[in-house]
Amino acid sequence: MIKHIENDDYEKEVLNKKGLVLVDFYANWCGPCMMLSPILEEIANSRSGYDIIKVDVDESPEIAEKLEIDTIPTMIIYKDGKICKKIIGLIEKDEIVEILEENK
Repeated sequence: MIKHIENDDYEKEVLNKKGLVLVDFYANWCGPCMMLSPILEEIANSRSGYDIIKVDVDESPEIAEKLEIDTIPTMIIYKDGKICKKIIGLIEKDEIVEILEENK
């Protein structure tokens, strides 16, 4: 399942989580972001062992600014609350799964 969060939940849902968390930074007006969304849904529904979180940069600009996100979509993979990979732009499902598996 994919969870949508805002500024106030970021620490609890991402930084304080044990294990792997993929955070997708997106906007509703972003074409590539909308193309990425069903890919992440498919991954969330077919795999387990990590959380997928979505953050709308228009609704939560503080997080995006703090992480210096200036291009969307941007995915950041956290392991035990620490950034282990940053992916900028739209990539294929297989690549996302491979990166998640590498960082487990």
